[in-house]
Amino acid sequence: MRGERAAATLALMRTSFLVVSMLLPACAAPRLTSEQMISTPPKRLALASLEPRRTVTVLGVELAVHDSDPSGGKPAIFCLHAVGHGGSDFAAFERAFADRYRILTVDWPGQGASGSDSQPASAIRYAELFDALVQQLEVKSMVLLGNSIGGAVAIRYAAAHPERVRGVILANSGGLDSNPGGFIPGLFIGRIESKMRQGAEGDQDFREWFRDYYGDILPGPAAQAQRDAIVESAYEIAPVLAQAWASFKRADSDVRDLAHGLKMPVFVAWAKKDSLIRWSRNREAVGRIPHVQVQLFEAGHAPFLEVPEAFNEAAATFLARLP
Repeated sequence: MRGERAAATLALMRTSFLVVSMLLPACAAPRLTSEQMISTPPKRLALASLEPRRTVTVLGVELAVHDSDPSGGKPAIFCLHAVGHGGSDFAAFERAFADRYRILTVDWPGQGASGSDSQPASAIRYAELFDALVQQLEVKSMVLLGNSIGGAVAIRYAAAHPERVRGVILANSGGLDSNPGGFIPGLFIGRIESKMRQGAEGDQDFREWFRDYYGDILPGPAAQAQRDAIVESAYEIAPVLAQAWASFKRADSDVRDLAHGLKMPVFVAWAKKDSLIRWSRNREAVGRIPHVQVQLFEAGHAPFLEVPEAFNEAAATFLARLP
């Protein structure tokens, strides 16, 4: 009797497994086709660096670059955007400063008007590309303005080339978290990476999730146009976002020691409503930067987009005091 019961239980388990296996494909999330995911022309072009722009090929990657003063007669400011965005993030900043400064923006690979890269997205890769770009453009002196992954790139470049960098403006920079390898941060990063990979695979629900996600990242009304353009390009930029989020889990994403060795003045403009890169987790690292000034803004992730007037006023004060 006991043997018969065991056999019956085993048979039931096998039957259940077969039924579930048959139902899983039918329950899987619907997928978009590649034609549905990528428009012609790409929607990410709406985020590209402003015209006039040109393509500069570095390390095999075609990067779109905007230069407000190609003659080089004004002090240079390089603006480095967050992953999934584009150089047009800094349009309001350029309008405020182009009369006094040479504003240069670059679209990271696979974003804006730039070509794709054979290497996955990360702050280290972007720093390599940026270094090669600066050499090709022959810019000898500059200020760096970096947001998110662009901030991590700015820190890396400034640490490697202090003789070229007059000052650094960091807007919610990556790489400064107090415990980047912790269990909870790992779970959080893993969840976001997973959602981005679903988007890269064409999950039909991704766009709505991404819209809500960016509603938290750029909540300010001044950022609505840029936020809407980012959401419109959701499926096109999802593969790059997935790569970048995967890189954030690695130990080499930590730039705290580099930041603590910076020799030039640094202005940290932090959007304190940021739910991705929280001030509470970055405050300690920021406080250890040698020549740092800090100002908090009522914004979500990019104060120059969400509260441009307040940001530009603070940036102007910082820039005026640079040696």
